[in-house]
Amino acid sequence: MTTWKALVVDDQPAVRTAISLLLEVHDVPCAVAATPAAALEIIASDDIGVVVQDMNYAGDTTSGREGVELFRAIRKLDPEMPVVLMTAWTSLETAVELVKDGAADYIAKPWDDARLLAAVRMWLSRRTEQQESRRVLARRARDREELAGRVDLAGLVYASDEMHAVVRLAVTVANADVPVLVLGPNGAGKERIAEIIHRNSRRRDRPLVRVNAGSLPDTLIEAELFGAEAGAFTGATKTRVGRFEAADGGTLFLDEIGNLTPSGQMKLLRVLQTGEFERLGSSVTRHVNVRVVSATNADLPRMIREGTFREDLYFRLNVVEVAIPPLCDRPDDVLPLAEHFLRMHAESAGRPALKLTAAGRAALVAYVFPGNVRELGNRVQRATVVAAGDEITVGDLGLTGESRRPPDPTEKPSRTSGPLREVDAEEHRTIEAALTRANGVVSLAATALGMSRQALYRRMERVGLSIERRPRGE
Repeated sequence: MTTWKALVVDDQPAVRTAISLLLEVHDVPCAVAATPAAALEIIASDDIGVVVQDMNYAGDTTSGREGVELFRAIRKLDPEMPVVLMTAWTSLETAVELVKDGAADYIAKPWDDARLLAAVRMWLSRRTEQQESRRVLARRARDREELAGRVDLAGLVYASDEMHAVVRLAVTVANADVPVLVLGPNGAGKERIAEIIHRNSRRRDRPLVRVNAGSLPDTLIEAELFGAEAGAFTGATKTRVGRFEAADGGTLFLDEIGNLTPSGQMKLLRVLQTGEFERLGSSVTRHVNVRVVSATNADLPRMIREGTFREDLYFRLNVVEVAIPPLCDRPDDVLPLAEHFLRMHAESAGRPALKLTAAGRAALVAYVFPGNVRELGNRVQRATVVAAGDEITVGDLGLTGESRRPPDPTEKPSRTSGPLREVDAEEHRTIEAALTRANGVVSLAATALGMSRQALYRRMERVGLSIERRPRGE
């Protein structure tokens, strides 16, 4: 792990000496520079984790222009570098504007030792968190690449640990050749998981047949699933092969299984138990070897208690259960999916490469997506059609106004009781401000602070900051 240093940039030797002694006495590694040029050289060659810079470097100026130029040069050299501005009252307004542009903080001269030390420690710690976050993200990427290199992911796009666990389970059970029940809300990707299971099974070279079980009326269930002989019913002029027969040797994907009628449940149970069925209008018993993967967004245990779903069918279908979390519970997937859809729809529409604005990216991360991945894809497709330029804005995505708010329970940051050390108090203020700007959306605040959600939660716990959940209407 890198040992980060603080860099003090000031043209006055007394200031450099005072601040460097303050930091070194408190075991904070430190480097100093007298000019902007020297500061940029040190940043380029040393492990600098935070810069404490003056706003003026010429004896006859108080405009702060040199400080602005140095700040912008630092941001260009290292966009993630936290910069704490040291300012006298004459350049205070300029410092405030730079904070709006991304500076970490400003501290007025003469400074308060405790506040300066707390700020430096906090930002050095933040730098370490950023490094750890990048390490974790790199490990995740390697894990995904390793998995994608040895299995067929059917084009699935994801980045989150939550979805990686789902994919690993799907791949693990693929060769087990047992029934699998895929659970998850509408639009979350249940059919894609079923396809991954099929493509990585021993049945991959045989058909994957899809059936929307919930759309089958009682009068067509037998003909659709088991087939029908010519003349079996009015209009049946030729023999019809059913879905089970079409999937022989392969996989049958039964979507919306929770909406299957009681009569349909009974007919399905028999073929699952024996592998045998008769076509409608025939007495010949046929046998098939089919693996069944079913999917639903329904609460099947509750339906069993209410008597609307057969318990014996449930246990036939649910040998292994794969649960897909909603998109709002895996925000790390939002931007990779959005960029994937953006490339796909832009190419389809014959448009040049499009990109999301920073505000558009933030709005996507903040939005709850009740329609999950399907809604995200639709919003991006809409944006590629209506966007006037080569950038996708919040308005293009249709995420203006109330649509950007997270769902209830609403969240706001609150502090637990107990005194805080000065360093924790400084960090508490920074995190609380980020959460407030993000409207309580932890993932969005973490992005703004340059760390992972997990790292932000750990820091919130350490400084006594929690998320207060309020019911709708308060």
